[in-house]
Amino acid sequence: MNDVLVWLIPLIVVLVAGASAALVVPRVRRSRGEIVAPPKRPELGSPTTRPPAEAPTGPEGALTVEDAEAPPVLERPAPVAGRLVRLRDRLARSGSPLGARLLAVLTRDHLTEDDWDELEEALLLADVGAGPSGELIDALRTRVRVQGVSDPATVRAMLREELITLVDPTMDRALHTAGGQPGTPGVVLVVGVNGTGKTTTVGKIARVLVAEDKSVVLGAADTFRAAAADQLQTWGSRVGVPTVRADRDGADPAAVAFDAVRQGKATGADVVLVDTAGRLQNKTGLMDELGKITRVITREAPLTEVLLVLDATTGQNGMQQARVFGEIAGVTGIALTKLDGTAKGGIVVAVQRELGVPVKLVGLGEGPDDLAPFDVEDFVDGILGQA
Repeated sequence: MNDVLVWLIPLIVVLVAGASAALVVPRVRRSRGEIVAPPKRPELGSPTTRPPAEAPTGPEGALTVEDAEAPPVLERPAPVAGRLVRLRDRLARSGSPLGARLLAVLTRDHLTEDDWDELEEALLLADVGAGPSGELIDALRTRVRVQGVSDPATVRAMLREELITLVDPTMDRALHTAGGQPGTPGVVLVVGVNGTGKTTTVGKIARVLVAEDKSVVLGAADTFRAAAADQLQTWGSRVGVPTVRADRDGADPAAVAFDAVRQGKATGADVVLVDTAGRLQNKTGLMDELGKITRVITREAPLTEVLLVLDATTGQNGMQQARVFGEIAGVTGIALTKLDGTAKGGIVVAVQRELGVPVKLVGLGEGPDDLAPFDVEDFVDGILGQA
């Protein structure tokens, strides 16, 4: 009996110690600039869904470990070409209040002073702005007086030409994402106020770049909103884009932005997209911090683009936002969200005049690929309801 106990007691001790060790789960703490790497992105032409197949089984019919841990198939974003055609069609289907009202007045037999006032009012209500509205009215007055047009088709063509001129097709609307030096990624800083859909827009820009076969690193420098980094990481993981994020809420956003750019350089990424906290333009401390982020990033690589995200429905309030962000961050382009179906399309003209920078991207809806490079002619055709 004693001999049995001599063997059993050490065995019991070993078993208990092993079970206790298995229950201890180590805590993993994120570093300041942890890289959250998603699964590998599929190659061009790869299917976005895996066809059903009979699952491989083990000796007793159980699923194998390899099958149970198969990585998810990543999404392939829709091609960028032709996206704005959807905006044009949506504006046309919505009745395009601005275009319909302009055409209704211009096709009247005799235009009185009241008619011209009505036209100017329609432009002002669409947030075109006083200066551009006056220019358009003067140009239309001159052409109507000289040509004496009233035929609807002719009037539509005339109005289209003048609106295209007003929106300005000569501005450079390319999204500059190429690094200035070999081995240096392009760096795109995205700024804006709360509620404009900024983080969502960053995620959609990443999809645009992936659709163009560019490698991307996301920087979650919005460290004040608890869900911002998680939201951005989710956008990136869907298309195989890694996210650099802080280890805690309220961390230094400039440090996270710097780490993202450094990681982009180390991995040979084409573009680094940096999301920032939504800021009210009248909050001096937050705006100063944005200036700090800009300075810190440029120590590692030059900024190739600073995009200001504006909500098309905010109207003239967006002008004040544009002015302040332009002074602090050196805005080079506008991403205009919530543009589909709105009567406030004139904000495109107003913000371009205010900042002297072009609208480069427009949000067409809530879908993941409802963000498109801005095209002047497609936009004007949408306003006028042309197919």
